[in-house]
Amino acid sequence: MTPAPLQGPLRGKTALVTGAAKRIGRAIALSLAEAGASIAITFRDSEPEAAQTVADLRALGVDAAAFQAELRDPAQITAAVDAALAHFSHLDILVNNAGRYETAALESISVDQWDAMFETNTRAPFLAAQAAYPHLKAARGRIINIGSLGGLHPWPTHAHYCTSKAALHMLTRTMSKAWAPEISVNCVAPGMIVTSEVDPEFEHFARRTPMKRNGSAADVAAAVLFFVTGPHFITGQILSVDGGLGL
Repeated sequence: MTPAPLQGPLRGKTALVTGAAKRIGRAIALSLAEAGASIAITFRDSEPEAAQTVADLRALGVDAAAFQAELRDPAQITAAVDAALAHFSHLDILVNNAGRYETAALESISVDQWDAMFETNTRAPFLAAQAAYPHLKAARGRIINIGSLGGLHPWPTHAHYCTSKAALHMLTRTMSKAWAPEISVNCVAPGMIVTSEVDPEFEHFARRTPMKRNGSAADVAAAVLFFVTGPHFITGQILSVDGGLGL
């Protein structure tokens, strides 16, 4: 039996969440679906996980589909947005969640490492937003980028990552001015987010955090839901979800 469509603030809306087969992206997709939105997700290599996420989304009573895309390839980004529109016919929300993370000494970062980081973390959100722009404009839609505490504070062993996320934060603000008043554009900047139940490796971050715990994927998803369902008037904001770790 097909579940009855959810009643919620996002019923009738369609969201595209990049990199949502697992971890934070999956939590975001499920949160938006629980609010009633139909969901398109992209994935790169995680096809089994993407299929399971789609099944879990549909079990909530919404339409859902997954589209494979290597987001370092501009043509595949455009194709994924087009495929989502072909399936759902309209697009109201874009969540640029897919990202790349790597630890490397600054003096050892290669050109290929630098470019791969920026292609995924900064250029892909730009291209996805550009491809979705006319549809989001028509829908008076919303874009939420997933930045990072590392885009606000320098981490010496993550220079290319931090710089790419800082650029994404500025892109958020630039897009918010360029595409107002039709589209609101905001950014969620997570701190230390732990996606497994027990991970002693990161407990020292919890001890340094004023809220005395690390963040969860659900914390990030709740922040995204706030920007998606809150006043359209809120735009150009970078919201840290870090328990005070960055203070």
